[in-house]
Amino acid sequence: MANSNINSDPERVKFAYWVPNVSGGLVISKIPQKTSWDLKSNISYGRTAEDVGFEYALTQIRFTAGYGAANQHESVSFSQAILQGTEKLKLIAALLPGPWNPAVAAKQIASIDNYSEGRIAVNVVSGWFKGEFTSIGQWWLDHAERYRRSREFMECLRGIWTAGEDGFTYKGDFYQFHNYNLSPKPIQKPHPEIFQGGNSDDARDNGAEVADWYFMNGNTLKGFRDQIQDVKARARKVGREEHVRFAVNSFVILRPTEAEAVLQLQEIQGKADKEAVEAFGEAVKSAGSSTSNKKGMWADSKFDDLVQYNDGFKTKLIGTAEQIADRILLLKSLGVNLVLTAFLHYETEIAAFGAEVLPLVRKLEAEGRGKDAEFEIAKTGAVYEDKRVVNGDANGDARPAKRAKKA
Repeated sequence: MANSNINSDPERVKFAYWVPNVSGGLVISKIPQKTSWDLKSNISYGRTAEDVGFEYALTQIRFTAGYGAANQHESVSFSQAILQGTEKLKLIAALLPGPWNPAVAAKQIASIDNYSEGRIAVNVVSGWFKGEFTSIGQWWLDHAERYRRSREFMECLRGIWTAGEDGFTYKGDFYQFHNYNLSPKPIQKPHPEIFQGGNSDDARDNGAEVADWYFMNGNTLKGFRDQIQDVKARARKVGREEHVRFAVNSFVILRPTEAEAVLQLQEIQGKADKEAVEAFGEAVKSAGSSTSNKKGMWADSKFDDLVQYNDGFKTKLIGTAEQIADRILLLKSLGVNLVLTAFLHYETEIAAFGAEVLPLVRKLEAEGRGKDAEFEIAKTGAVYEDKRVVNGDANGDARPAKRAKKA
């Protein structure tokens, strides 16, 4: 039976998980995975997750097959279906400007917000898969224009959801509205949460100025600190520093010892679908090549990083429950408000994380952990050094330690 008080601390770090609504799991690897992409399985995952303390789940958007995802369920309708099978979980539905018009998206999400009593949010993605756009007759814009369109899209969502009796009027380059009045409005106030992510200046500006949540890929310790501080500084310039929250992607490998967890990571990477990973790497780096600061979402990702779609291995939630909890508290101390997780075996590992890691994080938070960045860095920050992979050697080799040690 879940502890009903586990999420009672208003300053807690929150937890989400990637919904496997596309086939192939959350790694581009040929390793066997006990993870299914059908609705029945996903409702089961959702019920388990909310029972053990997860508060959010993020559905993926794919319109075409590629990079290990041969089959895909649409994100908004899949989110609604999971909401009907759960009671507490909030679903974050991915939306892709271009295929979606903000009027349609605003209407869909407002209706689902009413059906679900306020348990829907959106993740506005700007797009990295050129073939996904061109195959359905959509223009493939350069990087800055994709993010500019996303900015207008988010401004329109917020404007439509919060407009008064005179309706919503907007004159943008991509979208125009003339006294548009949406009814019913969402029941969440001021509106459903808006997530978006990216590494580039364009993405950081959007996160600082128009989104509620800024998603980050896995990174180094310095990378996390610089990114959070930079987005906060951008938000401060427009008076939004207190309104922007930070979420980080991770892939969790929880095992009884660190050595076992590292061996599991090695197996996932060793059995990578080489052709699919390389094609994915080329696609995402090409999509980000026109960024002004040359820092597209995967600009610094190596082959082994790309085996997990959003650099989740870099977040280093790989080890024992104690090690993973320490690293989560370090992330919290840097300014992370939500940890987005993915697993190899959803059938068992959501429950294991909820039984072993989440209560430990809550216990340590109650003891005051996760507030002092320098303390947390001294305790476990070495694992995030650029050339280390868990307890690997100085060249980044992920060899298991001779003896498993707690961080």
